This record gives sequence, structure tokens and C-alpha cells, in this order.
Amino acid sequence: MEEVPLHVIHLDQDDPRKCTARKMHASGLVELHESVSGAPKRGYILDPKSTTILGPEDRNLISLGAALVVLDCSWKRIDESLEEIAGRTMLEGRILPALLAANPVSWGRVGRLSSVEAIAASLAILGHQDQASRVLQPFQFGQQFLDLNREPLEAYSTAGSRDEIAAMQTEFFTLERG
Repeated sequence: MEEVPLHVIHLDQDDPRKCTARKMHASGLVELHESVSGAPKRGYILDPKSTTILGPEDRNLISLGAALVVLDCSWKRIDESLEEIAGRTMLEGRILPALLAANPVSWGRVGRLSSVEAIAASLAILGHQDQASRVLQPFQFGQQFLDLNREPLEAYSTAGSRDEIAAMQTEFFTLERG
């Protein structure tokens, strides 16, 4: 199976020592872009404000070489960061279904994933489990993320549609997003 191209639009808003995007880039796992203009033109951007869940319908475009892109920014500045890139990319926004964060900053919080957790979750949901594991390897909490979310990730990756995933997430989590 082809590797999914992974990219990060890095807005340099977080503590550099805790930045999972920089560590992924240093490990050769993602391409890092300081602005939207350098990001790929075809693929999906992980957007926690999107209304479209990443699901099996997205596998076809990924199989054609489309990229997964994460916007690396502070959760405290998510709205302004999304505004900053709005209209400047053709990438399609996708939200991840509910998962638990394992990173030290947001441990145990539903949906407050770090960039590496978001990329790994996306890969797992799209059927690229081996690449998801490799992306998480450099991180102490990487295996814990997979362990915490084993059941939902397996269920999401075998779902037949994004609607099925939307229904499933309420079986695993009480959702209080926002």
C-alpha cells in the first residue's frame, strides 16, 4: 500500500519543545510548511470546525495520491488560525470522529488531539495502520494513543460510511465538543 503524503501547515503558536509537528518533521515523517502557499493543492485538511467527518468515502482520493494536511496551531487560537487559511487552500476540510488525546498537554480529553495524534488517527481510519504506527513511534505517548483508542479506531476504520462513523462515536464517547 502506498504511503499517504503527510503535510503540516505550521503557524508557530505553541511551545517548540512540545510541538509534535516539528518532531515529526525532524524525523522525516511529514513535510512542514510555514504558510498555506507551500501546502499541497489536493487532499484533506484536518479541521476541527468542519462538519464533514473523515471516512471511507475519502479513501479513493487518498489512493490517488492526495495528501493529509494538519494545521499546527494552538487550540486557544483555533478560530483565528482557521480564518487565516480560509479561502487560501483548495484542500477539503475534514473533522475526525471522537477520540481520546494521549499527549501530556490534553491527556484524556475527547477531541483535543496533538498534530501527530490527528495524523495517526486519520491514517488508521483510512486503512493505513502501519503508517499510523510509524508516525507515532518517536513519541512517548504514541503507543498509549493507539491503546486508548484501539476499539474506536478499529470500528471507524471498518465503517461503511461517514454516517456510520458519526453514529458509532456516540457509542464510545459522550460528546461535548466545542
